[in-house]
Amino acid sequence: MSDCTQLAAALKQGAHDQALAALYALDGSAQRLDQARERCIHTVETFSACYGAGAQGAALFSGPGRTEIGGNHTDHQHGRVLCGSVDLDMLACAAPNGLNVVRIRSEGYPALEIDLSDLAPKKKEENTSAALVRGVAAKIKELGYPLSGFDACANSTVLSGSGLSSSAAYETLLGNIFNRFCCGDRLDPVTIAKIGQHAENVYFGKPCGLMDQMGSSVGACVAIDFNDPADPVVERVDYDFTQSGHALCIVDTCSSHGDLTDDYADITREMGAVSARFGKRFLRDVPEADFRASLPALRKACGDRAVLRAMHFYADDRRAVQEAQALKAGDFGRFLALVNASGLSSSLHLQNTWSTSAPEQQAVPMCLAVASELLEGTGAVRVHGGGFAGTIQAWVPNEKLDGFKSGMEALLGRDKCHVLHIRPQGGCVAAE
Repeated sequence: MSDCTQLAAALKQGAHDQALAALYALDGSAQRLDQARERCIHTVETFSACYGAGAQGAALFSGPGRTEIGGNHTDHQHGRVLCGSVDLDMLACAAPNGLNVVRIRSEGYPALEIDLSDLAPKKKEENTSAALVRGVAAKIKELGYPLSGFDACANSTVLSGSGLSSSAAYETLLGNIFNRFCCGDRLDPVTIAKIGQHAENVYFGKPCGLMDQMGSSVGACVAIDFNDPADPVVERVDYDFTQSGHALCIVDTCSSHGDLTDDYADITREMGAVSARFGKRFLRDVPEADFRASLPALRKACGDRAVLRAMHFYADDRRAVQEAQALKAGDFGRFLALVNASGLSSSLHLQNTWSTSAPEQQAVPMCLAVASELLEGTGAVRVHGGGFAGTIQAWVPNEKLDGFKSGMEALLGRDKCHVLHIRPQGGCVAAE
């Protein structure tokens, strides 16, 4: 067991460089590795300043953000998705404190302290980090593991409002800390993801699916089938995206997700209305042939938009599987074609690129249009995540990356186009 002084010294000597490179310097950049090492040292030294350098069992933990790759709004209909962890994460130095409390200091946020003897959900904590800590702890206790307290100092590079799911990154980070200090590392990544979803649903107050947590916890590129949400089929898709000749860009369209709750709810409600015509709750349970045969009646009963959104579900559910198959076969050109088809379907059928409540605000379509012009028929571009506002995703040929980034930031402002990498590892102990 090491203390913070030993951990910081090992980091400074480069003892953990190989592990850090696999998380943060996937393009082989020495500069990115240097930045990752300095961030880790800063995190450990911050912990030492807050809690003391002699804390035994100190380690660095990482919970990555995730990007949706395929299957836009398919998971809540028990469909299939493709997602991946990225090289932006929540990082924490943590150590056992011998108490029955969890104390966390996150840069830029108030310190929090959670008494592990009081794990009931609290209405006043909804939408807060405290709710997630309490929720993760409660679920781990429910699984039969004895809880013990720890101290942690955390910081994040996950972009705010980017659709990279900072909440799932935080839940994954917590799950890995509890797993090390309370569970003897016996929890697998899928279980940690389910624990995070429980915390977000029951304690945080957000009825999310499981895709975000799976993408963050399992890591790399992951294909998930939610036919049974309680026991999803998770398959890692091994593909080295650094060899694709393309960069992954997430572009901040400078538009807010605020006041879009009804838009998101309408997608679920309208898809549900179509499935209800067949006596089912979810479209996954309605054979596509039956849906297609009933189009005239469905249009009258549910409206055209609901039917178009159902059409998108069937096609994008299928595409998520095809994208995974293309990557397994090493056919990146086929993968790009499917990503573009998904983006077109999201725009025309799912209709989640702008809100009818504010038609003058069409930042996502504007950015999709400019991105397409900059790509000149190469690469791929699509709305990212829930849509209506937020970010778009682009796969950009390496030779076009500088021009693409410059063009998007000429439209949106500096540092609005972020170059990311699919990292091969999900939530983990980064150094100890």
